[in-house]
Amino acid sequence: MTLSPAFHSYGSSEDLAEALAAGVAAVLAGAIATRGAATLAVSGGSTPKRFLERLAETEIDWGCVTVTLVDERWVPETDERSNAAMVRRHLLTGHAARAQFLPFYLEAPAPEDVADELRMRFLRLARPFDVTVLGMGADGHTASFFPGADHLDRAIDPDTDEPVALIRAPAAVEPRVTLTLPLIVDTRFLALHIEGDEKLAVYEAALQPGPVDKMPVRAVLRAPRDELLAVFWAP
Repeated sequence: MTLSPAFHSYGSSEDLAEALAAGVAAVLAGAIATRGAATLAVSGGSTPKRFLERLAETEIDWGCVTVTLVDERWVPETDERSNAAMVRRHLLTGHAARAQFLPFYLEAPAPEDVADELRMRFLRLARPFDVTVLGMGADGHTASFFPGADHLDRAIDPDTDEPVALIRAPAAVEPRVTLTLPLIVDTRFLALHIEGDEKLAVYEAALQPGPVDKMPVRAVLRAPRDELLAVFWAP
């Protein structure tokens, strides 16, 4: 059943970051208490930095947490555009430095060269994830589900057994690797973190009828789930 998202509005980016961090930490702590382990998938870009810093300050048992990415540019961590490097700087510090980190990038010229290794890496992750935090671009993309991407249909196929998809798109400078739709929505707490009036307008447009390939975030918004998608927004 597809449920309408739960929309949470905050007065500032700082308020949003603190609320989202508290919510995520509570879910992770609950998973650790119940099963002894937790899995967290986070997004890159500039928007989540404050949230990740607040999350890193929470005193949960980070040694029991596996952190991975929702998607990644095919660049090494020495590149300023690396999502993995951003996560190491803003999340994997202080208490959270004890978490296990599973990045996408491997030493290879192109993701196709290590496609099998990437597939097995993410097939080994326990499912469902405990927390997945998505972002969204002004073009309506989320993860690396870009309009016009070469393998978008595979990435958002709700029936695919593949955990990751390799993506090239006009709006993406580098090749990308992304979790597929089933892996993203198979999570206990799924959040969409957006900020600013422009992103709010894009989100509201994505809720309207229309083709998924034009605004791929619709694939997530329309995916059947037992739990609500939680949208966190601040001006």
